[in-house]
Amino acid sequence: MKYSALRDQQVRRIILIEGSANLVVLTAKVIIALSTGSMAILADAVHSLTDLTNNIIAWIVMRFSSKPADHEHPYGHRKFETLAVFILASLLLVLAFELVINTIRKEEAEVVSTGIELAVMLCVLAINILVTIWQHNWARRLDSDILRADATHTFADVLITGTVIGGWQLSARGYGWADRACAIAIALFVIYLAYSLFRRVIPVLLDQYAIEPGELRELIESVPGVKNVYKIRSRWIGKSCAIDLTISVDPELSTRDSHAIADNIESIIEKNFKTSDITIHVEPDSTS
Repeated sequence: MKYSALRDQQVRRIILIEGSANLVVLTAKVIIALSTGSMAILADAVHSLTDLTNNIIAWIVMRFSSKPADHEHPYGHRKFETLAVFILASLLLVLAFELVINTIRKEEAEVVSTGIELAVMLCVLAINILVTIWQHNWARRLDSDILRADATHTFADVLITGTVIGGWQLSARGYGWADRACAIAIALFVIYLAYSLFRRVIPVLLDQYAIEPGELRELIESVPGVKNVYKIRSRWIGKSCAIDLTISVDPELSTRDSHAIADNIESIIEKNFKTSDITIHVEPDSTS
């Protein structure tokens, strides 16, 4: 879908709502951690504080990414959104390694558990599940990478909170080994989630081509009047791509006819690849 001010406003609204939910979850976890003496829940509360910080960062980044192109950013500011996804993926990776380290180093300690405290933590888990489903739906509807990454992060919260609850209950019953095994399994899954996000955004940040150059060359060389095509470049800018290429034409052609060929190429590219950010340089063919 095309980027619009309405879409960006909607994304920011969703991030704001999720941030409010994370604030509620953070408060609940701190209260339960202090009342039960559970270090696992306290660590999960620290993680929720990180989630809330992520929401604030993502909201600010979206404010920047929606700005139009300017002198310093001729391609616009859409890579701010891609950069935010990279940061969220990095935090997922750090979280996973911290989970492994804390699980290995964790000292067994006596914790308490009551029905009320367990009910509160289950409500926290339910909130995270509902937020994940809701945010995934909006990420699909708005085709937003930053919402998709944040929803993935929230899904990791579901797994981690579930593990914390299980470990908390099992620890209270003397089965500390089960908590460690579950925590390491969750950490490995979180690493996989981070890897999938890195695969999506790193090619964009490194300006890997958006369209196979050979495919573009074959398409353009079939256009009448084109002698040669070279310097084919394409790059992702958010969810759209920009194409830059050079063609050579008969040097005897008038400027109007040469531009007509370029206009024809633009129409063909836009039709086949759904992009309108196309720059075509026209030069006289030196072999003619």
